[in-house]
Amino acid sequence: MPPPSDIVKVAIEWPGANAQLIEIDQVIRSPTFQLILCVCVHRWSLSGSEQFALRYADGPQLYITEQVNQVKLNGHHHHALQLLDRIQSHGIDARLEALKELAKLSADPTFAAEFINMEGIGTLARLVESGTHFGEMLAFTLTAFLELMDHGIVSWDLISLSFIKQIAGYVNQPMVDVSILQRSLAILESMVLNSHSLYHRVAQEITVGQLIGHLQVSNQEIQTYAIALINALFLKAPEDRRQVKLPCTLAQKHLRSIILNHVIRGNRPIKAEMAHQLYVLQVLTFNLLEERMMTKMDPSDQAQRDIIFELRRIAFDGENDASGTEKRKAVYTKDYKMLGFTNHVNPAMDFTQTPPGMLALDNMLYLAKLHQDTYIRIVLENSSREDKHECPFGRCAIELTRMLCEVLQVGELPNEGCNDYHPMFFTHDRAWEEFFCVCIQLLNKTWKEMRATAEDFNKVMQVVREQITRALAMKPSSLDQLKGKFRALSYSEILRLRQSERMSQDDFQSPPIIELRERIQPEILELIKQQRLNRLCEGSCFRKLGNRRRQEKFWFCRLSLNHKVLHYGDLDESPQGEVPFELLTDKIPVSDIKSVVTGKDCPHMKEKSALKQNKEVLELAFSILYDPDENLNFVAPNKYEYCIWTDGLCALLGREMASDLTRSDLDTLISMEMKLRLLDLENITIPEAPPPVPKEPSTYNFTYNYG
Repeated sequence: MPPPSDIVKVAIEWPGANAQLIEIDQVIRSPTFQLILCVCVHRWSLSGSEQFALRYADGPQLYITEQVNQVKLNGHHHHALQLLDRIQSHGIDARLEALKELAKLSADPTFAAEFINMEGIGTLARLVESGTHFGEMLAFTLTAFLELMDHGIVSWDLISLSFIKQIAGYVNQPMVDVSILQRSLAILESMVLNSHSLYHRVAQEITVGQLIGHLQVSNQEIQTYAIALINALFLKAPEDRRQVKLPCTLAQKHLRSIILNHVIRGNRPIKAEMAHQLYVLQVLTFNLLEERMMTKMDPSDQAQRDIIFELRRIAFDGENDASGTEKRKAVYTKDYKMLGFTNHVNPAMDFTQTPPGMLALDNMLYLAKLHQDTYIRIVLENSSREDKHECPFGRCAIELTRMLCEVLQVGELPNEGCNDYHPMFFTHDRAWEEFFCVCIQLLNKTWKEMRATAEDFNKVMQVVREQITRALAMKPSSLDQLKGKFRALSYSEILRLRQSERMSQDDFQSPPIIELRERIQPEILELIKQQRLNRLCEGSCFRKLGNRRRQEKFWFCRLSLNHKVLHYGDLDESPQGEVPFELLTDKIPVSDIKSVVTGKDCPHMKEKSALKQNKEVLELAFSILYDPDENLNFVAPNKYEYCIWTDGLCALLGREMASDLTRSDLDTLISMEMKLRLLDLENITIPEAPPPVPKEPSTYNFTYNYG
């Protein structure tokens, strides 16, 4: 007959006696102290049952406490007192066994509280300070001490200076047991993180230079503890020390190369705790930039203004010209505009916002001096363009610096549990500045790929941010690898990835969702068509191309409100608003339009051989063919107007609107419309197929007879 389900059997052991199998009725929920009394008195004839407690043979919780009435047993008091006596005994073997058991039991909070109340931590500290413990005995002593202190019952401020000196001595010894070194590093880290006063004492005994040697060992745990202590010393350092001493330490090529060669490249794979400590070190290193990031430029400071003047000189003069600086200020205004500053008269005003503050100017000066050819090429390439597609170097550099500060958490405290470190930042003495130089070239390249204008500035920055974050997620091991990642993440590739990720969403792949999309699409296309035609009714101004571009003339074209006639006419200057139909003397009936051609197929692109070489004009050109000998030729002012007009003309002729703008608008509007329609179905599983239609009833006699 099987035993009742409410009865469980538990084995209880006592040293030197046979184990007892005790039955526990889960319905009655016998209190644990009654079990102890039963075992001690009736089974083994022991006295003083109140001095005993039940302990698990294994598992994270060592002592069994009273769960029913929340009254904790006091049996651990007897065990703690017994261990304390054995630790202070004269027998080495007995002391070692007691320390082993203490190191294990110290993780239990109930036992730890009792042992600490008996001044147990002071006893362990005196054993360490005496210097009489070595090897395995010392390792168990330090383990128990660290476990007890980690419960937070006793303040770290009570630790004596002699104890700190003894622990620091173990770290500074050339040959010391690995287990002792691990625990000593961990104890020093806890001291620094948990006590402001102990930081100064530890900092006097331990230097970063002394810890570097522990990074060259093959033991990854030792390396992890050493970097953790270095991070703690940096994190808790006073502000003045952090800004003066620590930058010199972190900038040491010796430290960087050891971390790169012995820690990062020497360990495969790197454990999670090591990755976290490397991430913390990376964040703390970048935090050294915080002061410059939060420092505003003083427009009246001549030394700071000289840096801006140096940027202008490198870009345009080629060699130093120290004479007549004040007299040439008016001439410099034009140069500052070509440099891409927002404030052409006083570019120092561009650096008064924090972040990025003076850090942006530091980055620009580093690029101009250390990568002069790249700097000059970027500036001159954009300053020579007259079609509003120039990439403003100054504004881009400032916004890029702000973006990089956000991506790399400059000025923020490290996140607990984050392991997002980047090996490439340990490969160069000026990793931040070099990273900026690579990213500014990416920005310039993306700007050209997007054919952006000043109005597209924020869109370009969003794409560049995505390129940078995607490349960093691939964990390039060097700056050269980062450049390769950037080359692969072109603007077209970003668009492809976005589309692929959108389409790969499970919610948009089920047959019902696909069917819904197909039903919605004609409505959205009709909406886009009406928007395009409305824009044609408002009209647009176009520039006439002649042999002499300085003598520019303009003409205006708009669609009649009934969508039957195109009205157009010449203007002396670009209009500020709509042009009334009365001023547009020429017109073309829409019914007479034979076709619309674009690019190199346009008659005015074939006739003007010089214009054939201008790709930018070629991509904005389109023509209306309405008579064998007559046509109306356009060159749109920008890509947006080009798409609006070509789409609108195609809609008038009943053709498909195939521009990039239409595809983008279609994806956006369909996505929004589908999300709105599916809003009420959130968290509801949509079936792949519709439910089956039930069979018809055999009779319809159940219908109600109103007669």
